[in-house]
Amino acid sequence: MVSTTLFASAVVVSLLGFFLMQQITANLLAQAEASAYNQASDGLAFAQAQPGVDRPPSLVGSDQLMSYILGHLQPSPDNPGADYGVAMTLATNVPGSPAYWRDAEVGMPVPLPPPPGPAARPGISLTFARMPFPARGSPQTAGLLFAAPVSHYYMLYYFFPLTQLQQELGQALRTMVLVGIALVFLLAGIAWLVTRWVVMPVVRAARGAQSLSMGNLDERLEVRGTDELAALAASFNEMAASLQDKMRELEDLSKVQRQFVSDVSHELRTPLATIRMAADLLYEARDQLQPGAARSAELLQSQLERFESLLTDLLEISRHDANVATLDAEPADMGDLVRMAADIAQQLAERRGARIVFDLPGEACVAELDRRRVERILRNLLVNAVEHGEGKDVVVRCAADRDAVAVTVRDFGVGLAPGEEHLVFDRFWRADPARARTTGGTGLGLAIALEDARLHGGWLEAWGEPGRGSVFRLTLPRVIGGELAGSPLPLAPDRDDLARRLGGPVPPGRLLTGDRT
Repeated sequence: MVSTTLFASAVVVSLLGFFLMQQITANLLAQAEASAYNQASDGLAFAQAQPGVDRPPSLVGSDQLMSYILGHLQPSPDNPGADYGVAMTLATNVPGSPAYWRDAEVGMPVPLPPPPGPAARPGISLTFARMPFPARGSPQTAGLLFAAPVSHYYMLYYFFPLTQLQQELGQALRTMVLVGIALVFLLAGIAWLVTRWVVMPVVRAARGAQSLSMGNLDERLEVRGTDELAALAASFNEMAASLQDKMRELEDLSKVQRQFVSDVSHELRTPLATIRMAADLLYEARDQLQPGAARSAELLQSQLERFESLLTDLLEISRHDANVATLDAEPADMGDLVRMAADIAQQLAERRGARIVFDLPGEACVAELDRRRVERILRNLLVNAVEHGEGKDVVVRCAADRDAVAVTVRDFGVGLAPGEEHLVFDRFWRADPARARTTGGTGLGLAIALEDARLHGGWLEAWGEPGRGSVFRLTLPRVIGGELAGSPLPLAPDRDDLARRLGGPVPPGRLLTGDRT
């Protein structure tokens, strides 16, 4: 706003100054012409009144006549305000012309009569000229040259220098430039004050909104006056207060829900233990029961296992929600954890006729981590890959760099639709609700895995395309508290990846199949 005002003001002031200078110049020049004409008219009247001006000139008489007339018409030394030159010549139709007569005192040479200029007054022609004028100390002085015929034989010339007029115009121009510059900066200052007066409350509102978006719900704006900006500040404060109240209600509700889940999970463990004991007795004696009762005992045993798994996951997710989950970190080889976590997934893969292929580096990938939590993450990823791999092999890769270790689990099943790479970590989310779970999962496995990865300061990411399968990548810092700048393994696989090359040469590293040979 200030820059725009400064530029616009400069343009407007420049245009106004230009037209004003034109007007001032025209007025001063008109005054100078009028004054010069009056002077020339008086001199012409005096010259025409002298005897002999209407007779043919003689060599001696004409010089004496012109000297006499010029002696009376020259500016008086007692009148310092008079600043002009006067001269007389013979007319152009007089024999002996063109000649000019020089005024000895003023030193104004009078050239041939100029061509007729604009008609200033009847009988007097006017033109602008530059002539030597030693009285001004300049070899060429700009001025007004008046030429008028005294009679048929003589011409009278007046030359009025415009030096003083030029000085006045220069002074006026300098004054106008200084005033214009001051006016431009004054307008810019006013624009700055007005802009600051209008914009600063908006800036404060923007900062308040930014602070509010960062979670500072106590942010409020100062309400000043009763104008629109004050109404904006008041509305902002009302919105912030309402949002704070809603957030408190949601926090209280969330606490109640977390506490409810935790309490219910704990309370259910006691009766579940009793039921589990009874179910174990029935399961062990199932051979002595009728076939229907034996089948019921087996179903009861499997569903109790699933119920126990669900309670365990609920308790774990409630710890994460309450921010009470802790790490028991120690140095461990990620490759060893990958192989140990594959036991359950290995059995599921064998039932489906698939393999779990391990592409592991020759050197150890050691990092500080919680073995129990990382094994749980890897177990969830492997079981999930086998379950959704549609009987195809699952490829597990491990790599490390200076700052991080990473594991990718690749399947070639149904894949993920666009946008589902983020939804897979939501609680109880399923890509196909109509699809039955083979392993009877709780729907909390990937959500807990994501929380465990974040607890380590790491990443758990997903990639997938329909028909190409999916990839899950776990990246952890090698040192607890370390910052991750990248991952040693890519998330999106190449089209010529490991699993597509299983029928060709064995890739570098230790290739372990399902039987770990």
